[in-house]
Amino acid sequence: MAIIDPSGDPLNTQRGSTTSSTAPDPATYIVDMDMNNFQQILEGSMQTPVVLDCWAPWCEPCKNLMPVLEKLAREYQGAFVLAKLNIEENQQIAAQLGIRSVPDVKLIMQGQLYDEFQGALPEGQIRQWLGKYIQAPEDAPPSPEEQARAALDAGDPATARTIYEQLSQANPEHYDYRIDLAGALLAEGNPDRASAILDGLPPEHRDAPKARGVRARLAFGEEAPDAEELAALAGRDDSEARYKLALRKVADGDYEAGLEALLDLLKTDRSYGDDLSRKTLLRVFDALGADHPLTVTYRRRMFTLLY
Repeated sequence: MAIIDPSGDPLNTQRGSTTSSTAPDPATYIVDMDMNNFQQILEGSMQTPVVLDCWAPWCEPCKNLMPVLEKLAREYQGAFVLAKLNIEENQQIAAQLGIRSVPDVKLIMQGQLYDEFQGALPEGQIRQWLGKYIQAPEDAPPSPEEQARAALDAGDPATARTIYEQLSQANPEHYDYRIDLAGALLAEGNPDRASAILDGLPPEHRDAPKARGVRARLAFGEEAPDAEELAALAGRDDSEARYKLALRKVADGDYEAGLEALLDLLKTDRSYGDDLSRKTLLRVFDALGADHPLTVTYRRRMFTLLY
């Protein structure tokens, strides 16, 4: 879809990153769109990208999304213009843009529609979407999601849990935040609450890969040997002991060591537990996610070993 300029010709451009000068006053880059400034805003996209937020007063997801977009617009300091279009009051524009449901967010650059998304995405996903086209200021503060991930990496699940609780409360329709909260609670040593959060998700989110991953981590925690059993395993080097020690490593979050131990057991005693090491490797991959670097590396090594 091309946005038409006043001459009636499509404005074509190459897709790419754009950086704009800083505008000191947010009123210059957070604006309401209507028939009075519609053409002016589109023409302005020749110099500065426009994020067009199409919303309606009766739309609850729109009310969750708009503050996120406004926050990002201020953070980007004028690198893009946030134009807010009330489709109820501007039905002619909405019809011209082909808006069928809201929220509907469009990125317009150099007079052309570059990308769009529908629905109230989480802030982290919107950042990724923007980052494909627009460079954020170097001094932009880390997002809450980045802060939470950094806290988990630093061994501080309590801080991550607090951040995810706040995100979940502020964005009740973003179920990924609830899944992240369950993961933080599990890392903090609260598996019962983590399980309750997962059980309370709508079915389509409860069975999604991300939720299955947290459930797999919950299961590993239940199956892994406790301190007493670990003491009893000390000095043993049989397949059962090696398998249980690998489970403990996975449950403790030492995934690489656990995967290495399971792969070694697969290599030396594949018949143990009716191919249990291979089945458990697949469960760890599910827990980490298909795109995790360890999943990619160890899945390849497992297939090389087997085939």
